[in-house]
Amino acid sequence: MPIQIRELHIRVVVNAAESPPGSTPNTGGGGNQPPPADKADADKDLIIAECVEQVMSVLRDKLEK
Repeated sequence: MPIQIRELHIRVVVNAAESPPGSTPNTGGGGNQPPPADKADADKDLIIAECVEQVMSVLRDKLEK
């Protein structure tokens, strides 16, 4: 008997990568700094684009059946 999922909740936490070895440490004393706005926006756009592509793929598969 197949199982039908009616609702799915996904929660994701994305952390910026730590600085690579050999890079200068942050001496501001302010803790973790957010990435520059343009980098964060680009990362968000990539994540959104990937999610949209996966959703569209699922919808295409569903329509084919």
